[in-house]
Amino acid sequence: MSISVKKVCCAAMYGAALLGMAQSLPVHAEVVVIVHPSNDSSFDQDEIKKIFLGKTKSFSNGRNAILISASADDPATDEFNEKVIGRSSSQVKAYWSKILFTGKGTPPQEMSSAQEVISTVASNPDAIGYIDASAATDSVKVVAKF
Repeated sequence: MSISVKKVCCAAMYGAALLGMAQSLPVHAEVVVIVHPSNDSSFDQDEIKKIFLGKTKSFSNGRNAILISASADDPATDEFNEKVIGRSSSQVKAYWSKILFTGKGTPPQEMSSAQEVISTVASNPDAIGYIDASAATDSVKVVAKF
């Protein structure tokens, strides 16, 4: 049984093409929602979504929520918006533009890095934010993972 050089070359090129396509596919990282360690509120995806859309302004413990967001160019923002909010980042931005224009709410404070999100949440008992799961530290409490 002889395999032609042409078949081997075609198979190798096909395999290389598949490998190249697999490497270019987006990698979806886990995103975690974080709060101050003293925050004893309970959280589920629906509650987190309502908080980050400004539809719920306080935690289940009665304290007002201060929304902290990763920067718009942080991949965690796209992941959070798609997995938790159920909208693209551009849709979330348009939503907040409308809410801000009508005076019905204030969008999350955007931080420049995951470290800044962690630092802000760790220093404020009323803050809630999200980051890439790999960036989480002991200075904050992880309340949900998506």
